[in-house]
Amino acid sequence: MENFIYSINATLPIFLLIILGKILMKLRVIDQAFWKGIDKYVFFVSLPVLVFKDLTTSDLRSNFQGDYVLFCFGVTLFVILSIWGLTNLLMKNKEEQGAFIQAAYRSSAAILGLAFIDNVYNDAGMAPLMIIGAVPLFNIFAVVILTIKGGNQEEKPDMKTTLLNICKNPILLGIVIALPFAFFHVEFPTFLDKAINMVGNTASPLALISIGASFEGAKAIKKIKPTLVASGIKLILLPLLFLPLAVYFGYRNQELMAILIMLGSPTTVSAYIMAKNTENDGVLTSSVIVLTTLLSSVTLTSWIFILKSMGYL
Repeated sequence: MENFIYSINATLPIFLLIILGKILMKLRVIDQAFWKGIDKYVFFVSLPVLVFKDLTTSDLRSNFQGDYVLFCFGVTLFVILSIWGLTNLLMKNKEEQGAFIQAAYRSSAAILGLAFIDNVYNDAGMAPLMIIGAVPLFNIFAVVILTIKGGNQEEKPDMKTTLLNICKNPILLGIVIALPFAFFHVEFPTFLDKAINMVGNTASPLALISIGASFEGAKAIKKIKPTLVASGIKLILLPLLFLPLAVYFGYRNQELMAILIMLGSPTTVSAYIMAKNTENDGVLTSSVIVLTTLLSSVTLTSWIFILKSMGYL
């Protein structure tokens, strides 16, 4: 019950902010120009700062476990390539493919994951190592897939353009810049630390308000089938397939909780920002974010209950 209450407390504010965005749009407090500007701010500024903040608050040098990072990396790579390949084979609507692939694999590891693990264990634990193993792949493949699948399908981007987009990805840059600070456990002056925290903390609420402001219910209903399939993959299928593997390799407690977040947490709000910035299906992406967030309070709690009952957490 405690975990269920926490899950509700973690996900309900997300819905309230999405609803607030829709209300503000209806009341014309904000307009299309506002949320488009917010999308760019979140993508280029606050999300990279948030990832930087999450990584630099941990002492990676003393806590580093190479085998754990490789496990997260390997599972994430396999998941992405599998979903990508199956989507190309089975999904007929090519305009939805990029958004579907990203929404089905990309977890809210940085935004929701650290907070969830810290609530259960009063310590972020292995989450920063999971972020190192998984989040760069989340973003690299998101750039590649969305670049290939987005915009005008007749004008295929060349390899140089794709690589350049990867190198310019703000979230990846945030991770790369953060790593030496995290490895050497550099402590920033109080005023700078507070400023970094303040900017990073704007990422999630602004992105959610933007989702609410731009959410189109009638269009979302038309995409209910791919939304349900992507949500099922994200919340149920991936944990069902790979949590037993993690248990087999001996991961327990915080290690296993971080893997659960990597596999089964709701689709990250940054997926919506990236889909919109690459001319992919923003309606499908926002629909999956809303549905996975709604259902994750039940599915995450269920996974935690099962793992605790079996003595793994």
